[in-house]
Amino acid sequence: MSRHRPGPGPRPGPRPGEAIDPDIDLHVPGQRAETEGGRKWKVLAAISAGGVIGACARYAVSRAWPSHWGTFTVNMVGCLLIGVLMVLVSERRTVTRPLVRPFLGVGVLGGFTTFSAYALDVAELLERHQSGEAVTYAAATVAGALCAVWLGATVTRQAVGPP
Repeated sequence: MSRHRPGPGPRPGPRPGEAIDPDIDLHVPGQRAETEGGRKWKVLAAISAGGVIGACARYAVSRAWPSHWGTFTVNMVGCLLIGVLMVLVSERRTVTRPLVRPFLGVGVLGGFTTFSAYALDVAELLERHQSGEAVTYAAATVAGALCAVWLGATVTRQAVGPP
């Protein structure tokens, strides 16, 4: 007997005239248009190029500020910028170029922000018996990341105006 429960079913495709966003739900064929056939290589190249830029920027910050608060700052800035980007690309459709979201969102900001360094920082603080700072850092990162995304999105919505 299977314990798998079926999901709510496929999401509806985009409305006529609405831009297709290839990374919302890849189970919907209409939302995979950018990644079908040979076009997937353009998306992959955009993500890869953006990832190199984001990772190099993160590395530069880690060299200039080699502490867990450098990682914290990188993650807050990245989350703020993802809030801005998602409003411009997904909500307001101010940016409509097809490779902007994969390049900036997945590539640059994905390469720039870092969950692995954050987790390593928490583990190192715990190993040094700095549990108070580890808990503060862990909680501040989660709360700060959520607040940064919200702030980036809110300020961008106000700056761009109504849809």
